[in-house]
Amino acid sequence: MKELVDRLRRNQALPAEELRRLLTDNDPTIREYLRRNAQEVALAHFGRGIFIRGLIEISNRCRNDCRYCGIRRSNRLATRYRLDRQTVLDCCAEGYRLGMRTFVMQGGEDPALTDAFLTDLVGEIHRRWPDCAITLSLGERSEASYRALFEAGANRYLLRHETIDPDHYRLLHPEEMSLENRVQCLRALKKIGYQTGTGIMVGSPGQTPDLIVKDLQFIAEFKPQMIGIGPFIPHRDTPFGQEPAGSVELTVKLLSILRLLCPSALIPATTALATLSGDGRILGIQAGANVVMPNLSPPDERSKYNLYNGKAAFGCEAAEGLDSLERELEKVGYHISWDRGDYIEQD
Repeated sequence: MKELVDRLRRNQALPAEELRRLLTDNDPTIREYLRRNAQEVALAHFGRGIFIRGLIEISNRCRNDCRYCGIRRSNRLATRYRLDRQTVLDCCAEGYRLGMRTFVMQGGEDPALTDAFLTDLVGEIHRRWPDCAITLSLGERSEASYRALFEAGANRYLLRHETIDPDHYRLLHPEEMSLENRVQCLRALKKIGYQTGTGIMVGSPGQTPDLIVKDLQFIAEFKPQMIGIGPFIPHRDTPFGQEPAGSVELTVKLLSILRLLCPSALIPATTALATLSGDGRILGIQAGANVVMPNLSPPDERSKYNLYNGKAAFGCEAAEGLDSLERELEKVGYHISWDRGDYIEQD
């Protein structure tokens, strides 16, 4: 098994059956060998600085009805909100004051987030803070919309594909959504020039090792500049509310495999990982992750962006907890990097 890890590190690829063997192997010695190799690759590419992204959850209104998501359209128990232009700009101003040089605007597919509203907002952020990167995670939009936002100043776009298997996609999503359209959106984003991110939930209902291998192969072929993965966590007010959460251990292993598959990718230690495990963020970083996204959203709204049960939004997961985050990183030999942290292709 160590030889598989060595070949994955050397070639940035493995055949499907060997990826499956590595994924399902339960030997703690091999798991540690994989983790250590992934950490070494991340250190070689990025050093010990962990990039900081200021997360602004702009709206929890969504036209979609994804079966796993707490802000799905049919969840009548959700308390809805939408940040106005000035509030978003105030969040950016606070993030900039704290030293952040990347802002991430994330939200549901809210029909009120029109091209006119978003291009004006993105353009104003770019005008006020031209040294900052702007990342969007606002779901499926038209290619013309993506292009207009890019031309207004957006640099990056995260759109997780969630699963590359059509049957599994249909299990997780409503009938009106399609995997084909999701993949078309990802390819359009890359064509336009965005640093493009995709990813999956680990342990989502119906997921199997073979499906994860298909996702790994898709990611390796697509070559995203960003990869976002985190464990599935159920939300009580969804059809999957009684399903078990995904595995922290498997998520961490996948972070390491993805680091070896895509050595230059920007890979966050996600909030979901930190929600399931108190040391999840550090486990992710030690497994090859190199990004964290403290929450810049107004504190009164954070609990409303409730994608899953118990979502962490304070402490080290919050902008006001940066000192605590720095101390946590320093304990394991890392530190906050205040650079924009753009993707740079490396050999």
